[in-house]
Amino acid sequence: MRLRNKPWAKEKLMNYPQIVINHPEKMKEKWYDLFGNNHPIHIEIGTGKGRFITEMAKANPEINYIGIEAYTSVIVSALDRAIEAGVPNLKLLNMNAQKLMDVFAPGEIDRIYLNFSDPWPKNKHEKRRLTYKSFLDMYAKILVSGGELHFKTDNQALFEYSLISFSEYGLKLKNISLDLHNSDFQGNIMTEYEEKFSKKGNRIYRCEVKFPSINK
Repeated sequence: MRLRNKPWAKEKLMNYPQIVINHPEKMKEKWYDLFGNNHPIHIEIGTGKGRFITEMAKANPEINYIGIEAYTSVIVSALDRAIEAGVPNLKLLNMNAQKLMDVFAPGEIDRIYLNFSDPWPKNKHEKRRLTYKSFLDMYAKILVSGGELHFKTDNQALFEYSLISFSEYGLKLKNISLDLHNSDFQGNIMTEYEEKFSKKGNRIYRCEVKFPSINK
């Protein structure tokens, strides 16, 4: 994916600290305080331009949402959406997913969304896939006992890889869809990529993964 450089983006992100949390590591164990309630917290890793996370926040005011995106020139578009939506239950983080443990305490997150993640198709890049076991280790730590991960992609190879990765990790799979848009699934909110790919006739794959209920 080629990204257009936006040299002004970083400054704009800094100008909206009520939405973009510029030092998220300082909020570890304090996210409920930041939101001002004890509602469940859902995060999207790779939030892109923010369509999915913003629409989710609008539809579910009883849930707090955090969109995480590594690319400054991309997340600034998510900021625009958040400003327009005016939803108090949405925050954005401009950071790499590898730093999740620096930002969230054990059991602080209720659900994780992975939508149209980079498939990293070459075998030598396997460890970069967001469904690789080292990432699952991080998710298991920050999720509440019995927390869930919801995964969508148009990439069949990544989906098949991820199902195996989830299973080998001992996770429970449910609501698996091999063609989401031609299924009976209700309440789907599309991402920008999802709309683009589905218009081309690509199948959308989806599954939900439940982590074990354990005492942390």
